[in-house]
Amino acid sequence: MSQGLPTHPAGGGARARDAAQAGVLVSARGLEVHFPLGGGTIWDRLTGGSPVARVVKSVDGVSLDIRAGETLGLVGESGCGKTTLGRALLRLVEPTGGTVHFDGIDVTALSSADLRRARRRMQMIFQDPYASLDPRMSVGQIIAEPIETFHLATGAATRERIRELMSVVGLSERFINRYPHEFSGGQQQRIGIARALAANPEFIVADEPISALDVSIQAQIINLLERLQRERQLTYLFISHDLRAVRHTSDRVAVMYLGRIVELAEATALYDQPLMPYTQALISAVPVPDPVVEGTRRRIVLEGEVPSPVNPPSGCRFRTRCRYAVGACAEVQPALAEVRPGHFVACIRVSPEYPDIERVPAGATPGLPA
Repeated sequence: MSQGLPTHPAGGGARARDAAQAGVLVSARGLEVHFPLGGGTIWDRLTGGSPVARVVKSVDGVSLDIRAGETLGLVGESGCGKTTLGRALLRLVEPTGGTVHFDGIDVTALSSADLRRARRRMQMIFQDPYASLDPRMSVGQIIAEPIETFHLATGAATRERIRELMSVVGLSERFINRYPHEFSGGQQQRIGIARALAANPEFIVADEPISALDVSIQAQIINLLERLQRERQLTYLFISHDLRAVRHTSDRVAVMYLGRIVELAEATALYDQPLMPYTQALISAVPVPDPVVEGTRRRIVLEGEVPSPVNPPSGCRFRTRCRYAVGACAEVQPALAEVRPGHFVACIRVSPEYPDIERVPAGATPGLPA
C-alpha cells in the first residue's frame, strides 16, 4: 500500500527556496522493492507441504519528491531500506511496484537502451569506496570509463577531462596510473566521486559516503560534496547513519523505518522539534558537544528488536516499540500527513491540533481521518 504523498511547500534556507522554485527533479510514487525468499519454511520441507511465498519488503510503498538543487537527507536504522531505496530510484535494483520519474521521464518504464542513456544524468557514490573500484583498473581507466561509455570525449580530450576531474576532487594528476589499493580510504572515495562526476550528472545518490572514512577525513569529503553541489547545481539524496552530518548537509530530511517514510521535514525543524516517536529516539541518540547540555537532556532508549521485513507488524510498523501506541495503531496503516507547515508525519496519534504526542489525551487518535 502506497503512502499518501503530500505536497511539499518551500522549506527553510536559501537552497531550499531555490530548489522549490526550480521544481521537482526526482519523484517516487508508491515505490516497492520486494525480494522473494525461496525454499519455504523448515516445516514445509519436513511435511512436504507447499511453501508459502515469502518476500522481504525492503521498500514498501514509498512516495517522495526531491527538488532540483536540494539535498534530501535519508536516515534510519540499519536494514530499514535506505540503500535499496536509493538504488531503486536509479533502477540499479528493479522496483516491484510503483513508479519513479526523473525530470518528467518514467524511469521504471524505460527500455534497457533508454535507461542506459538516462543514467548519464543519474549517478551514485557508494558506501565502500574500495569495493566499488575495480582493482584491475588504474585511476585514469576508472574515471575514463563513464566518459567513454556515454561518448562524451575521445583521445586527448578524454585525458584532459580525467586530469580536470582529478583536480576538482583534490587528487594530483601524477596518480593517474596508480591502482585503488595504493590509496587511502579518503582518496579512494575521491576517486569514486570523480567517476560519478565524469558523466556530468544532475542527480547523485550518495550512499553513506563518509561512513567508511576516518573522522578527520569525513569533513573534507562533506565539504567537497557541498562545493561540487554549488558549482555544478547538483541534486543529492544523502543517505547516512551520521545524523550530525545529515543535519549539516541537508535541506530536508526523510526518516525511514522498516521500508516506509515515517517523517519528512526541513532539516532544522526536524532536529529541533521531531514529532514522530521514532525520530525523537534517533535525535536523542546524537551526542551534544556541550557537557552541561549532554548531562541534562533526556535520552530515549527504544525497547525490543526491529521487526522482520518479511513479516512486518500490522498497522503502524513502529507500534511494537512505541511507548505511545494504542489499539488503533495495530489496525490503521498511517499515511504521511502535514502536521505543521512543511512537516509531515506518519502517526495517527499526532495532528495539527496536537503536534506534541506527549500532550495528546490518553488513548486519543487525533491523526485519524474523520
